[in-house]
Amino acid sequence: MNAIFAVIFLAAAVIFFIHDPAGFLPAMLTGGERAATLTLTLLASYCVWLGFFKVMEKSGLSAMISQRLYPLSGRLFRSDDKAALSAACQNIAANLLGLPGAPTPLGVEATKKFLAAKNGYAANMLFVLNATSLQLLPTTVIALRTAAGSANAADIVLPTLIATLCSTLLGAGLVALAGKRCHI
Repeated sequence: MNAIFAVIFLAAAVIFFIHDPAGFLPAMLTGGERAATLTLTLLASYCVWLGFFKVMEKSGLSAMISQRLYPLSGRLFRSDDKAALSAACQNIAANLLGLPGAPTPLGVEATKKFLAAKNGYAANMLFVLNATSLQLLPTTVIALRTAAGSANAADIVLPTLIATLCSTLLGAGLVALAGKRCHI
């Protein structure tokens, strides 16, 4: 994949250089500056939310929320494995806040535990919930819009909530339907 992106970048750079040699270097420098600014903005956003999750974990709030979600998550995932359900609940909580990197280790841990218990249905459900990713607060999109100079970066919250709610409900319903028919 990196080779494909490198070829595309080099082809675009050569075409741009041939078409507008005087604008090539300023465009490259401006693009690099904007990429660095965007990277720092996203890094700051991730640090804040990952720190928030760490405080929740250390204070016991994360465990308390997971405890409250066990009955619902047990029915949703058709599992009684508390360790797997805890990781799955924390994964979903991180997705709700729109953190794309934070939930991955928890999702991998939960999936491994579900598969070790031979619960393919739970692993499939977790995969679909991650793919559809219900977002209460799309922090990454808000950070991107802020970095791009949006006047109202948070205007995306309601449309994102509606779209991801619909996709999550549809995905979970299809997994439940397939689970009944295929006995996964």
